[in-house]
Amino acid sequence: MPTLPDFRLETYFARWEFTARYHLTASDAQTIGMAELVGLADDDGRERWESLALGYTETRGLPALREEIASTYENASADDVLCFAGAEEGIYLAMRTLLEPSDHLVVLTPNYQAAETVPLAVCDVTGVALRAEDGWALDVDAVEAAVRPNTRMVSVNFPNNPTGAVPSREAWLRLVRLCDDRGITLFSDEVYRGLELDRDPLPQATDLSGTALSLNVLSKAYGLPGLRIGWIACRDRAVLDKLERAKHYTTICNSAPSEVLALIALRARDRLLERNRAIVRANVPVFTEFFARYPELFEFTPPAGGCVCFPRYLGADGVETMCAELVEQAGVLLLPAGIYSSALTETPADRFRVGLGRRHPGLALAVWADWLEKRS
Repeated sequence: MPTLPDFRLETYFARWEFTARYHLTASDAQTIGMAELVGLADDDGRERWESLALGYTETRGLPALREEIASTYENASADDVLCFAGAEEGIYLAMRTLLEPSDHLVVLTPNYQAAETVPLAVCDVTGVALRAEDGWALDVDAVEAAVRPNTRMVSVNFPNNPTGAVPSREAWLRLVRLCDDRGITLFSDEVYRGLELDRDPLPQATDLSGTALSLNVLSKAYGLPGLRIGWIACRDRAVLDKLERAKHYTTICNSAPSEVLALIALRARDRLLERNRAIVRANVPVFTEFFARYPELFEFTPPAGGCVCFPRYLGADGVETMCAELVEQAGVLLLPAGIYSSALTETPADRFRVGLGRRHPGLALAVWADWLEKRS
């Protein structure tokens, strides 16, 4: 198989994520400390934590954890869940295991790079763009037009990273029906589900289709990326069997402490998600006011879901220069459009990602504002 290309986002973060003073492009919600998380435990969770032995764990995941994950779905059981070391392992193994060189995949753009580059290393891939001029709407007609007789999978991510887009319920249900009617596997990245502010979350793909894969993780909406616990839910047990055997070649099993902490977190999910929605809700007017001060430089629309969005930069210097100079001179980190460029479709070159999931962005925005004023 072809060598995978440089992962632009992770390479950029390797340079700046832990050295930049102000992280305004975080993709996750504000995390909590160990003591606070353990403090959320019920009696069973606390006993599991205090008596934990550090041996190998089951490849599919701690049974109690898979039961708790299954309870977040309407139509899934613990046997329909396979845990991974974060979401990236799930994406990688699903694309490498379920696709053949003779297959074809349709993926939405812009996207998390692995959703595009991993399948491109296996088979033919067609991109369908979410377009800014359409409010980043899901164009099911365009997806249908891209489908071929050998299309094996359609890969989507909603709420979307980096745009914050969420399709209408009608468009979402139509996409699921399209995939089912054509015998196509729907791979649905749902890692930001639960951070919608003004609408109900979409039904999860695996609840709607017996063959769809729903990907989730504790990193994004839950704000617990350090646990490195993700999962795929799918009611097609043969698919999970294939993924389990593939996992034997990667992580084999998950961290025992992380699985117990994940169980504690999921049992307290209503409190964690409401806390994180409150952070995003409080940040929306703060960012809106900041960008409104510079109408000649920015166009900003808050995310419809999740905690990231993709504002437009109108400055003559261009977004790549603005982001590079901002982090180098003022220590404020953003992700420029080039990180989200696609080999499959034209993607906006004047956008940048901001994160609204971290508390107290005011100081970083003040530093950014001061930097803008000095440049003018």
